[in-house]
Amino acid sequence: MRLERSPAVADQVGRLAAAALLAISGYIHFDLYRDGYRVIPRIGTMFLIQESGSFAVAFLLIISGSFVLRLAAAGLAGGALVGFVLSRTVGVFGFTERGLNPAPDALNSVLAEIGVLVILTALLVPAALRWRRHRIATAAASLPTLA
Repeated sequence: MRLERSPAVADQVGRLAAAALLAISGYIHFDLYRDGYRVIPRIGTMFLIQESGSFAVAFLLIISGSFVLRLAAAGLAGGALVGFVLSRTVGVFGFTERGLNPAPDALNSVLAEIGVLVILTALLVPAALRWRRHRIATAAASLPTLA
């Protein structure tokens, strides 16, 4: 007897994992904010917004799997990654850092954010394929038959 995985169960597990990773990223940003980033003009505020948004969207993602929440989660994770890259290359509002400092928070945050994006992408692809198959089947069913 072969057990089939339900797309709904896989989706829920994926959403929980993405929410957990997003919350981890939010906690890291909060911890860095508390440990000194709060005094850096604009950067402190951005860290606080990242933390607040991450916790809020992570909580809501557990409750609902709406496309808008998934998009918000991807936006928060992707935005944090872009900010990380910019802060190590051209700088953000005159603020620059080097490498994976502060360690280990920088690496943990990057891994959590990449994890969010990977999970959300992994959830999106099968759903998009199911939607496409449904559209093709619906279109085929509506074609007139040649008799």
